[in-house]
Amino acid sequence: MIRNRTTYAVAAALVATLAVAGCKKDEPAPEAMAPPPPPTLEPSTEAAPMASSAEVTGVELGTAVGPDMRVTAPASAFAPSDTIHAAVSTMTSDPSATVPARLGVKWTFGGDTVVNEETRDVNLSGKGVTAFEINKPDGWPAGSYKLDVMLDGKVVQSRDFEVK
Repeated sequence: MIRNRTTYAVAAALVATLAVAGCKKDEPAPEAMAPPPPPTLEPSTEAAPMASSAEVTGVELGTAVGPDMRVTAPASAFAPSDTIHAAVSTMTSDPSATVPARLGVKWTFGGDTVVNEETRDVNLSGKGVTAFEINKPDGWPAGSYKLDVMLDGKVVQSRDFEVK
């Protein structure tokens, strides 16, 4: 009789286990689940950063420049023996940015005779001055001259001057 009781107890436990397992809800395996939807991105209200630019803000002619490259003796008329200096002032749109540029000058006499032309690759930052000069040991011919200042190949400012 003890054997029957043990058999009944084991059978009852087995039936209870099967009943609990049968009531359990089937859930898909983790790998069979659909992936979560991608996160939604809200449009950015920040504008893309603008590239810094440079501009020529002034040109001054004279017979001498100081250590800061600025003209110390301004003039618009020169003697034939003078060295003629041009101080080209520049500024960048972002004072902390460095802007690579091509700064050039073209000196002409009588409207179309090129006296000298020079171009420099420069790195401009904030406010600055770049000095150019021309001289002629045997003297400049008297007449009207012009200085064209170019930034990246485009004439951005001009100055007329005379040699007397």
